[in-house]
Amino acid sequence: MTTVWITIALLTLGTVAIKAAGPVALGGRDLRPRAANVVARLAPSLLAALVVVDTFGGERTLALDETAAGLAAAAVALLARLPMVVVVVIAAAVTAGLRAL
Repeated sequence: MTTVWITIALLTLGTVAIKAAGPVALGGRDLRPRAANVVARLAPSLLAALVVVDTFGGERTLALDETAAGLAAAAVALLARLPMVVVVVIAAAVTAGLRAL
C-alpha cells in the first residue's frame, strides 16, 4: 500500500469519526436554542467564505477578474428577485462573455 492510500484511508476514518461525534455526544437530545442558531448559520457562512476566496483569491493577491464580474451580475440578478436558474445563467454568461473578450 502506498503512502497516498494510507493517507486517504486515515482521512476517511477521521471524517467518519468527526461526523459520528455529534450524534454520539448528543445522544438524541435537542440542542439549546443558541447552539442551534450557530449550527444553522454555519453552512451559509462557510459557503459565502468559499465563494469569496474562490472569486477574489489569487496568488496571494486580490484578483479582480471576470469571475468577480460574474458574481456582481449574480448579485444584481438576486436583488431583482429572479429565479435561481436565471441567476446562474446570467452569472455564467457574463463570466464567459468577458473571458471571450
